[in-house]
Amino acid sequence: MTGRRRFWHVAGAGAAFQAGSSAVDSATVMSALVFQLTGSPVAVGAVSTILRLGWLLPQLVVGFLAGRGGSAMPFYAVGAFGRTGAIALLAGVLWIGAAAGLSPAALGMATLALWTLYAFLSGIVGVPYNDIVARSVPADLRSRVLALRFFGGGVAGLGVAALADRLIRSLEFPTSYAAVFAIAAALMLVSSIVFVAMGEPDRSAPVRTADSFATYLREGIVTYRTDRTFRQFVIAQWCGGAVLMAAPFFVVGTETLGVGLQNVALLLAAQTAGALLSNALWGWWGDRLGKLSLMRAIATARIGPPLALVVLLVADAPGGTPLPILLGVFFVLGALTNGLTIAVIGLLMEISPENRRPAYSGYFNALSAPAYLLPLVGGVVAAAFGLTLVFTIAAAAAFGQSVILFRIRTRNGDDH
Repeated sequence: MTGRRRFWHVAGAGAAFQAGSSAVDSATVMSALVFQLTGSPVAVGAVSTILRLGWLLPQLVVGFLAGRGGSAMPFYAVGAFGRTGAIALLAGVLWIGAAAGLSPAALGMATLALWTLYAFLSGIVGVPYNDIVARSVPADLRSRVLALRFFGGGVAGLGVAALADRLIRSLEFPTSYAAVFAIAAALMLVSSIVFVAMGEPDRSAPVRTADSFATYLREGIVTYRTDRTFRQFVIAQWCGGAVLMAAPFFVVGTETLGVGLQNVALLLAAQTAGALLSNALWGWWGDRLGKLSLMRAIATARIGPPLALVVLLVADAPGGTPLPILLGVFFVLGALTNGLTIAVIGLLMEISPENRRPAYSGYFNALSAPAYLLPLVGGVVAAAFGLTLVFTIAAAAAFGQSVILFRIRTRNGDDH
């Protein structure tokens, strides 16, 4: 398959997945569902924590196995088709559970269990996806292909958001969410088929990997200690995990500010629109000005949304905050989320030696994983002290991440 066709396979598969994943967005749809089923801020915090840890933790093992086996596509296929099945199963459980009259608490537990399965199956995808995309798309086109993925996914995601809004308003809860998740599963299935059909490109150099898992882990510790750029990037991601402490509580905060959860699909649409309209900028920035420059800009801008919520919560306007203001906050959140994903994936590819890319991906995500327990901590903080403190901590963490990123220098000495 030609490089051009691989480019479009990667972009198309990514767009289909992006549209599908918008229908199970952890910060809007899933948080709203879990909050309505359980009423627990801790459970809401668990949504984001489960997704992040499920995504990160399997990658250490997959990085070792993919490196030893040499082929990454089988791991991708297991994770991609597996997570599709988990979301389809969640749709079925909600549909059947609603018809059978199961209690909200029981459905809440089932939802969190299947969400955990989805998250860990998704984690299998990370290492092989980075490796295959890096071998399929030249470095100077990677930000563009990721931006195109998010642009296409954003366009489709707007349609998904509009359909989700109609379903949530017209169907009984939680049957409405079951229908939304069925759409998500169908789009994820298309994504999996398109990416796997591309096949795996040949390697330009053999993968260097350890003889045993214990040696592989020791090499990871050595890499963290000796590779300064890698170490600083990991520490910056820890701060990024603290920023995500607030992610599932933006939608809860909107209800506190007087905007009901029946507007969750509108908030999702604003978030999707922000992601969509920003993609051209992020793609150009990453490929022309550098992945590190993009990462710094995004980290600095991430101070804004949680700080805005702090101001709105403290102001406590009579009659609540107007919906357009909160739609603007979610628009910015969507733009920054896409930019962050493009920057992190691109920068990780750039700082990873080609013959150790699976290992570097595994090390990076495993070392970053502890920080993503913080959304669960955020749930405890929200329950004990209120949402204002959660958003204040997130804004401070975004500032810390920005400071660290401005101290990083890439391998070739470029700090742009």
